[in-house]
Amino acid sequence: MFTFPLSSILDNDFYKVTMQQGVIRLFPAAKARYQFINRGKHLFPPGFATALRSAVNSMALLKLSPKEKRFLQLNCPYLDPVYLDFLEGYRFNPDEVHIEQEGDQLKVSIEGLWYRTILWEVPLMSLICELYYVLNNASRIGDQAVIDLARHKIESYRDLGVTVAEFGTRRRYSYQVQRLVLQSLSIYGKGSFIGTSNVHMAMLHQTKPIGTHAHEWFMFHAARYGFKMANAMGLEHWVQVYRGDLGIALSDTYTTDVFFKQFDKMFSKLFDGVRHDSGDPLVFADKVIAHYRSMGIDPKSKTIIFSDGLDYDKVARIADHCRNKIGMSFGIGTNFTNDAGPEPMNIVIKMTEAHPQDGEWTEVVKLSDERGKYTGNAEMINLAKIILGIHS
Repeated sequence: MFTFPLSSILDNDFYKVTMQQGVIRLFPAAKARYQFINRGKHLFPPGFATALRSAVNSMALLKLSPKEKRFLQLNCPYLDPVYLDFLEGYRFNPDEVHIEQEGDQLKVSIEGLWYRTILWEVPLMSLICELYYVLNNASRIGDQAVIDLARHKIESYRDLGVTVAEFGTRRRYSYQVQRLVLQSLSIYGKGSFIGTSNVHMAMLHQTKPIGTHAHEWFMFHAARYGFKMANAMGLEHWVQVYRGDLGIALSDTYTTDVFFKQFDKMFSKLFDGVRHDSGDPLVFADKVIAHYRSMGIDPKSKTIIFSDGLDYDKVARIADHCRNKIGMSFGIGTNFTNDAGPEPMNIVIKMTEAHPQDGEWTEVVKLSDERGKYTGNAEMINLAKIILGIHS
């Protein structure tokens, strides 16, 4: 039987922590619903839901340790004492997660107060991946091979002259593989490796936890304020909470073109840069550079974080295009943490509905720069496109 590695409540992506603080401060009564989406049409073996249920139930035992709290206090001064006290008392509630299996099809949903349920997505996805390989009796390359492969990759990125962060928690092969990868990056990545999105791994390897916000931040704002105001209000509230810290803005929740209409001179100057997560990265880079120039801002004073399905060839192509034009860094996920033999899974968990305080349940959608990454109800997607003037 699969035994969930009770590693840490911080075995999660940093942007979940930073968004949770924002939700607690601004939207404490809001509720959210999330759904598991099986993009890769993976077939799940008998008993998968039962094993997953057991692992989810065990997460109720996780809690922030004094050592972990101290790590956050020292390394993340923008997380205020009240929030850290809250996190110290936080416990996962397995009743918020609903799991069903019909034949080889898996259904997973999450529902509850947004400030509580926001932490489920990443560990649930990593659990589903690791459990999938265990119950399918998959075999991976050995530990030393994992270390050597990560070493080869980070040394190649260093030779390319780029900085790289590890973003691979959600679709990792396993907890152990991610630890081995981080061990290798920490030892051999000097001059290129700058941190990880996984807070627990950052503490273990004494590196920087990296992240700001995700699509759900803007998706909720659309439910609360409407599609036309979602980007502007999402950015405004981020500034309200973080006062200039954590200054990388995610641009593609409702397409980059719509985002830049509201990313005015104030936001363009205040935020350190933007993150690319869908669509052609070279087209995106050119749009960002042109936008900053139109605002009278030197693009070389800003940064693009590229994070969409990266490997060495894609990073090399982007770096060659952007060099000496704009700052750049790269967040590499699955190619680091799930390059161990078996095919990586293609799964996501996305917010599907939001319930603002004094509101009602409202379906939410994401309209990225790549149509295949649209999520949400088709009618709501069409409505958003009409309201936002998206014609593609």
